[in-house]
Amino acid sequence: MSRKSRYTRQKKRRSFWPGFLGACLIAGGAYWFITNVWLNQVHEDPDWIGMNQPVFVDGQLMDGEASGTGEQLKLPVNVLQEAIDPGIRYEADTGDIIIATPQRVLHMKEGSTKAELNHKDYPMPVEPEVIGGEAYIPLKPLKEVYGIAVQEDTTTGAVLLMRGGDTIQYAEIDTLSSKADKTIPLYKRGGESSPIIADMEQNARVRVWQTGDEQSFVQLDNGYAGYVDNKYVSLTEKKKLDKPKFTLTAAEKKWQNKTVNLVWEAVYNRQPDVGSIGKMPGVNVVSPTWFHITDGQGNVKSKADKAYVNWAHRSGMEVWGLMDNSFDPDITKKAVASYETRTHIIEQMLEYAQTYQLDGINIDFENVYTDDGPNITQFVREIKAVARIHGLMLSIDVTPKSNSEMWSAFLDRRSLGSFVDYMMVMAYDEHWAASPKAGSVASLPWTEASMRKILEEDEVPSNKLIMSVPLYTRIWTEEKDEQGEVKVSSKAVGMDTVADLIKEKKLKPVLDQESGQNYVEFAEDGATKKIWIEDAVSLRARVELIESLKLGGVAAWNRSFANASAWKTLQQVSR
Repeated sequence: MSRKSRYTRQKKRRSFWPGFLGACLIAGGAYWFITNVWLNQVHEDPDWIGMNQPVFVDGQLMDGEASGTGEQLKLPVNVLQEAIDPGIRYEADTGDIIIATPQRVLHMKEGSTKAELNHKDYPMPVEPEVIGGEAYIPLKPLKEVYGIAVQEDTTTGAVLLMRGGDTIQYAEIDTLSSKADKTIPLYKRGGESSPIIADMEQNARVRVWQTGDEQSFVQLDNGYAGYVDNKYVSLTEKKKLDKPKFTLTAAEKKWQNKTVNLVWEAVYNRQPDVGSIGKMPGVNVVSPTWFHITDGQGNVKSKADKAYVNWAHRSGMEVWGLMDNSFDPDITKKAVASYETRTHIIEQMLEYAQTYQLDGINIDFENVYTDDGPNITQFVREIKAVARIHGLMLSIDVTPKSNSEMWSAFLDRRSLGSFVDYMMVMAYDEHWAASPKAGSVASLPWTEASMRKILEEDEVPSNKLIMSVPLYTRIWTEEKDEQGEVKVSSKAVGMDTVADLIKEKKLKPVLDQESGQNYVEFAEDGATKKIWIEDAVSLRARVELIESLKLGGVAAWNRSFANASAWKTLQQVSR
């Protein structure tokens, strides 16, 4: 054999193995591609594998884990705030944990089984605890207050949290095959190119959280959640979780189909002489300014007068006593800072309400530091439940929305509106006492914009919203000083004072289209006097606005400024 032929045979022999190996690799790669990509056999564990007790809501993993199991199960406050109620509160400085709804206020203390529900003892079998700075609430009170339900899996540790009132759609997986070992993929993400996180067997139970055109987002009892083709999903029962029942109190029923026509009674150094108060047709609530928080401990001073209450009740009017914060931001900061001081205020007000037979409480907090706003909201949440138990209507006064830090920005009107029975919007002082420019106390366009802003931006229900109107006006004085600059000052006066002045000066009011009010201007002692008049014309326009916005009624500041025409006009809002 020639050397050439021998070399050729050896060369062929040596080249066979790399080629064979290359073919195998190509075939193997093709097989891997077909089975793992085209046929999608790539399996992945869920991202939460390794967590002890992951919590899910609507199939979504929450940022926090549960603690304990069964009757000892506890859920973290941050998860509950996100999924159940953002108002659940943990005050780390004192260890207080507070759950407040319009029907219940539950107070717990970390490390203690002693608790209070609506200010009455409520012993718990499991104490709340704090782990790593996060408060954990036992399951029992959460079921009591919110009607929640949970599904625990002992293998994966997963906790499925479901809200009271939710409707859960259950389903079973149908493999559409007679093969016992046939499984259906649960995809991590939508689409069949996604990794598989579980192989579901025939009749596996799932909760259907979302349904799409081709796939549904479902969750197994063990917490595994993902997407499955709709053809494999066989819907079974729909189960609505019970929610704690809510029944209207007698007071709430009384006002359900009734419009509020309230007037504030400004009480300063002495009580009003009820014998001198004339008839106020249409008025069904009086709100005397009787109660004042006087210090950081939450002590409340009272000016209440039983004779005034008796007069009001005989006249067919309810009495909603006004409580203010003395308009002192430093007192307010301390008084609403803790559960203890807030409760002290509430208990005093309940005692005053019982002593003087009040029908409601009107809260008027003004001049408050912006960062104390959440504590104001919390106070309202805590007082609401006990107020309704005692048959008291609860209302709050708010300013129109503005950039003012101390008078507007602290008010969370959206949250407050979900708790109070009524929200009085103090739609006046568009131009206030010390305003650098003369103008209307409450022009009609400004008033309408103020009401609409709260209706639309904060979504306070219209039947809860009360338009508060001024029964006063300001007499503005514009005069030049020695430098020729115009100085502006004002004086607030009542309706009769303005009417008498117009008569005395023989003035003829003209309708100011811009403000929607009658207007007069005259010269006196070298100065210019300007008055945007609050009278039957402006009040009638406000009544029409109340009706067009379908508001819950009207409130007027204050009785001493009014004349007979005011009551006659405002009476039109009553039903």
